Parts: sequence; C-alpha cells; structure tokens
Amino acid sequence: MLLVTNNSEDEQLILDILEGNDIMSDIVVAKDGAEALDYLFRTGTYADRDLSNMPQVVLLDLKLPKIDGLEVLRRLRDDENTKLIPVVVLTSSADEQGLSEIYLSGASSYIRKPLDSEQMAEAIRYWMVLNEPPP
Repeated sequence: MLLVTNNSEDEQLILDILEGNDIMSDIVVAKDGAEALDYLFRTGTYADRDLSNMPQVVLLDLKLPKIDGLEVLRRLRDDENTKLIPVVVLTSSADEQGLSEIYLSGASSYIRKPLDSEQMAEAIRYWMVLNEPPP
C-alpha cells in the first residue's frame, strides 16, 4: 500500500487501523505528491526500487504540498504501469463538482475526512483483502 498524506493524524490513524485489524501489508508513506510520483515511477530516491513491487492500493490525500493529489491521480492513470492500481482518494471537500472531477480523473473510491476509524477500517479491508486487484 502507498499512503500519500502530509497529515500526521491521518497517517497514524491508518497505520493503527492496519495494525489493529491484522491487515498485513507493506506500507510506504509519501509526504507529498512529488514523493509519491517518485515512488510509483522509480525516480529520485526510489530510482532503484523493484518495479515488480507495486502497491496493491494507493490511499491519496488531495491536499498535498509540491504536487496536489488530483495531479498525482491523473499521472497514475496516464501511465501503462500504474493505470490499473486502485486509488482511494481522501479529502475533506464536500464539493460535488470536485467529486465528479475526482471520479472522472480515475479515482476508484472517495472517502471524506475526518476519518471515522471503523469506516476507514472497512474501506481498507475492502481494498486490501476483498478486492481482486488487476492482473
């Protein structure tokens, strides 16, 4: 799993949920959009990362420094190696027009913050355990 957030409270909540629900996963945390893209496309500090070790799901905050989450999502969907990775968008926005844009840009799911730990656990369980990832 790749968690992309610069919000330390969201990060800790998600890590606690993973641990508390015995959802075993290698989790990488990127603090901004540029770091997320470096990880996914094996550039910068992640240039030597094994390409076969792609995340099963990306939890993506929209409000990120350097490169915003919507741009990260668009770049993921434009690349053959990443276009099928499920992307769960985390945002505090309730804007319906923004919601449409998020789904049109290729989001697999949308979760509105603040995060409720039980609902977040259900979403993570779905994407990490129940969902059949693309081949």
